Amino acid sequence: MDTATDPTRTPFAGPGLDEIEAARAIVARVAQPTPLETSRYLTDVLGAPVILKCENLQRTGSYKIRGAYHRLSKLTAEERARGVVAASAGNHAQGVAFAARELGIHATIFMPVGVAIPKFQATRAYGADVVLSGSIVDETLRAAADFAAETGAVLIPPFDHRDVIAGQGTLGLEILDEVPGVETIVVPIGGGGLISGVASAVKQRAAQEGRTIRVIGVQAANAAAYPASLAAGEPTEIGLVATIADGIAVSKPGALNFEIIRDAVDAVVTVTEDDIARALLVLLERAKLVVEPAGAVGVAAILAGLIPAPENSAEPGPVVAILSGGNIDPLLMQRVIAHGLAASDRYLRLSIMLPDRPGQLARIAEILAGVNANVVEVLHTRHGNGLQLSQVELVVSVETRGTEHRQQVIQVLRSAGYDPVLEEE
Repeated sequence: MDTATDPTRTPFAGPGLDEIEAARAIVARVAQPTPLETSRYLTDVLGAPVILKCENLQRTGSYKIRGAYHRLSKLTAEERARGVVAASAGNHAQGVAFAARELGIHATIFMPVGVAIPKFQATRAYGADVVLSGSIVDETLRAAADFAAETGAVLIPPFDHRDVIAGQGTLGLEILDEVPGVETIVVPIGGGGLISGVASAVKQRAAQEGRTIRVIGVQAANAAAYPASLAAGEPTEIGLVATIADGIAVSKPGALNFEIIRDAVDAVVTVTEDDIARALLVLLERAKLVVEPAGAVGVAAILAGLIPAPENSAEPGPVVAILSGGNIDPLLMQRVIAHGLAASDRYLRLSIMLPDRPGQLARIAEILAGVNANVVEVLHTRHGNGLQLSQVELVVSVETRGTEHRQQVIQVLRSAGYDPVLEEE
């Protein structure tokens, strides 16, 4: 029997619609339906209605609880008695720890040595034994696998498992119920668990309804394994570069996830670190939402012009961007906000060489005040490298109102005879 005569059978690898519907009843025991927020700002940017699906407000702070709880609920009594083990830098760890507590299963979670303290503390608070091992997630995953082999604990993968994918797919069904006219869903991608579940659910439901829904994935450019893998036709490991979106920093796609994404996802785009920082700032200022960098990449893609409006549509239907998580370290948030302000041309640091004589600092302050630039920090030193005996260096941090005002600040200093040099944050 083929998919033309059996509408419950998936036309691509992965869970069928009936599996995801069944998973929904199980996941509903712990996961709450998360809010939808219409963004007028992003709607104006895109030229189509943009709705934010706030999984950052989910229990444990991310969508991961869906797949983790569904996978653990499928364990046999014998498997539950052996306990479970997982490896994660944060969200999967918390999802598995929470699910294990709810189901009365002992959990051991391996986390990288440099994991953010709030994520470490939250995972322990859910009752899991936490072991710090490895400096990167790949090393932590290997340590968890070794632990499973030695102890018999059941390894709970973060994305590459049919039960996990079906659990994440419940989010797709939720979106379809809440936004029945949705035309595009924008989803963050790491290993591919979330998007493979969402795509499985919405593509099959749309086919039953005789319509199409676009699913577009977004990766951080510094950790973009899927574009390379799709080009190669198979899961391909890449070298990771540091990214603020650590929650989606995965060096190789999951095997099952890759098959689903290859066949069911319409496009995969990448965003830069500056794009992500801008998105976090927009979400804070415009939507009043705290989102982690990995969870904001969909919004980053919209702001970067990477999500085109549907073709041949005079009045485009809604675009739903999934905010996949909100577990951000406050110290990282502080740095990201500063970076986002700089990337949005609203904050700059200037190095200005001055003659070492009285009144120069006051003159610079007067010039900046004259163009309504707010000085937030000043460093005045005679000890910088390359300074002449008759020079001092002034490093001034200034708030501006955007690109035009930023250029005005630089130009007025040059017109006054100075040579300001822009410093990178």
